[in-house]
Amino acid sequence: MTRDRELMAAAVAAAAGVRTSTAPNPWVGAAIDAGRGTVHVGATRPPGGDHAEVVAMAAAAASGLDLSGATLATTLEPCCTTTRTGPCTDAIIDAGIARVLIGVEDPDDRVSGRGIQRLRDAGIDVVTGVERDLVEDQLAAYLHHRRTGRPYVVVKLAATADGRTAAPDGTSQWITGDEARTDSHRLRAESQAVLVGAGTVRVDDPSLTVRLVEGPDPRRIVLGSAPGDAAIHPCLEWRGDLPELLDRLGSEGVLQLMVEGGANTVAQFQAEGLVDRYVIYLAPAVFGGDDARPMFVGNGVPTIDALPRGRFAALQRVGDDVRLDLVV
Repeated sequence: MTRDRELMAAAVAAAAGVRTSTAPNPWVGAAIDAGRGTVHVGATRPPGGDHAEVVAMAAAAASGLDLSGATLATTLEPCCTTTRTGPCTDAIIDAGIARVLIGVEDPDDRVSGRGIQRLRDAGIDVVTGVERDLVEDQLAAYLHHRRTGRPYVVVKLAATADGRTAAPDGTSQWITGDEARTDSHRLRAESQAVLVGAGTVRVDDPSLTVRLVEGPDPRRIVLGSAPGDAAIHPCLEWRGDLPELLDRLGSEGVLQLMVEGGANTVAQFQAEGLVDRYVIYLAPAVFGGDDARPMFVGNGVPTIDALPRGRFAALQRVGDDVRLDLVV
C-alpha cells in the first residue's frame, strides 16, 4: 500500500538523522499515523536512551493524540526484552496501537521474531517487509554484525575516472573535491573504527579524525607499526590475521570498520574476501597512462570466470565527483 510505504519512508528518514549516535545499538526510525493527517516520528536515542518507537509515541502523545487504533511504522522489529530500557513491544501494546509495519526482522538472538510474535499475540496487525530493501541497506552494518559477529567492512577509495589514486611521483592531494571529502568524513563518523596500513601512516601521516562533519571520532587501527610521533596515535597496531581482527572488533561492539588504504591493505582485504562494500569516489579527471598509482596492487582475479560480481547499491553526484556504492 502506498500509505504504508510513505509511513516507512518517514521512519527511514528519521533514522538517518541518528546514524552516528546510537552504536553499538541500531539506528532505528519510527513513524506514527493516528489518522488526523499528521505523522509523528522518532529515532533511537544514544545508548541508554529510549528506542525509536517510544520516542515517536511520546511525540504523538505530546501533541494530544490518542494512539488507540493508530498505525506505527518502525524500521526494525521492536525489542521484547528489558535491558537499559523496557520492551518496546509492551509500550506499543499499552498505547493501543492497532497496526505495526516493520521493515526488517531483528537478527539479534534476544529478539529474532519474538517481538513480532509478542505483538501478534496481543492482537496487533503486524506487517513485515515494508520497504525491506531500503531498510536493509540503511541498517546493513548492524544486520551484518548481528548475523556474523563481525563488523561490516567498508573500503573507501578516491580515484580519477581511469581508476588511479595518485600521480607517478606519489602526489595525490586532492583528487576529489570538497563535497566528496566532506561525504567521506561523514562515512568515517558512521564507522566505529577506521583502518590504514603502516605504509600510509609513514607517507601521509593521517589523523583519521572526523573534522568536516559533526560526529564521533572512530577507533584507529594500523596494520603494522606506526611511528611514535604519528598523528594516528592513540591507535591499535595489529600484526595478526585479518579475520582475527574482525572477530575482536566485532566482540568489542564495532559495527562498521572503514578501510581507507593504502593499495596493499585494500588488496589484502579484497583477496581474503573480507570486503562488504566499496565506496568509490570518482573525480572527473584522467591520468591517461599506466604509470599512475592504481587502487590495488598485486595479483587480482586470474580469469574472467572467477570474477566475483556484486551490485551497485547507489550512484550519486557529490559536487563535481561521483560516488559509487558497490556491495560485494
